Amino acid sequence: MSGQEGGADGTVPLDEIMPWSTGPLRLGRGWVVAPDAGTLRARWDTLVAAAGEERAALFQETRARGLGRSVAALPGQATGTGRFAAERGACPEPVRIAHAPFDEQWIIPDHRLIDRARPELWRVADGRQLFAVEPGPVPGDGGPAVLVTGVLAEGRSAGRPGRIRPLYRRPGGREPNLAPGLRAALRERFPDAAGPGDVLAWVAAAGRRAARGCEVPFTADPGVWARGVRLGRRLIGIQLRGARDGERPRLPGGRRPYVRAAVPARPATLVYDPEQEALLLDGGRIAPVPAEAWDFRVGGVRVLEDWFARRTAEPSAGTLEAVRPSAWPQEWTSELLELITVLALLGQLDRQRAELGEEIARTGWHDLRTPPAPRAARAPASVLDHHEEGPGGQLVLL
Repeated sequence: MSGQEGGADGTVPLDEIMPWSTGPLRLGRGWVVAPDAGTLRARWDTLVAAAGEERAALFQETRARGLGRSVAALPGQATGTGRFAAERGACPEPVRIAHAPFDEQWIIPDHRLIDRARPELWRVADGRQLFAVEPGPVPGDGGPAVLVTGVLAEGRSAGRPGRIRPLYRRPGGREPNLAPGLRAALRERFPDAAGPGDVLAWVAAAGRRAARGCEVPFTADPGVWARGVRLGRRLIGIQLRGARDGERPRLPGGRRPYVRAAVPARPATLVYDPEQEALLLDGGRIAPVPAEAWDFRVGGVRVLEDWFARRTAEPSAGTLEAVRPSAWPQEWTSELLELITVLALLGQLDRQRAELGEEIARTGWHDLRTPPAPRAARAPASVLDHHEEGPGGQLVLL
């Protein structure tokens, strides 16, 4: 892309393809997120039932958020904006969030509880939006360069903080977050392609991990472009788990994981038996679990181990994190089975991603000629027709 620094092999930094991005959310307190919504309601009830120093201790005040602070409501959320010290109401309805790679949990969407919630992301989160999450670089990490989610992404990363890039800058799938001139440059070679979803699919399939973040090569061959977009749409569809098209990911009948022995009430260890292709949760047993699922890593961290650890780590006594299910819920087992399926399917497509890279190198790179993204393209879009509630119930016009 002209005016921008690409790689020696024709790659383009993702920052020059999807210019608007934010850093991760900074929660400030872990108890506002949980694997199930019921736990969050129980934590809220425990907090509002406490008073004085006990409430302050449970809240875990920081410089950004405390019991005496008033802040604006998060866009699209009907929550209190007064001092939390006076809060006596019911818990706001928890919403789904991509808490970590391949781990959708629930969050209390109350701005008074989150140090840095990134309201600009909440403002554009809807049924049309997709978030590309670029994990922070980790030396030697061969995991995905970009993850895609349909729910608001927290942007957690095992390495340096990553970036969150919405596909659209406005609600309703309006104003694609793509560099000016990019789609026109692609259409010169691929007349029937280059919609916003096509570009994101290509990024998902062809993007590469690099020291400075994700870099994307663009092909000059229409056939390679079409194959790459199809592969990228398949990768994204698996990650969305049927949320947009209703087609939940499935392995072939003989390869679907099943619970062979029930998961105990409080599993403490997670072990993989490669010979039996079995996942062992103390006395619980799930099989078959393809090696691709067990070995799948993001940021150098094995996804299945990380998912399990967040549900079984012992919290400190007397904290709101200690308010949690008394036994392993059946819903967690169902989510684990689905996660195994997702990781196995993605792992099985790694070879196709590698072959795509080889095809791009063999057929030649597309030297995109576009102007550099203006500063305005790197900032959130202004919203001039939408009222939001500010601190203390005041209305704010954005």
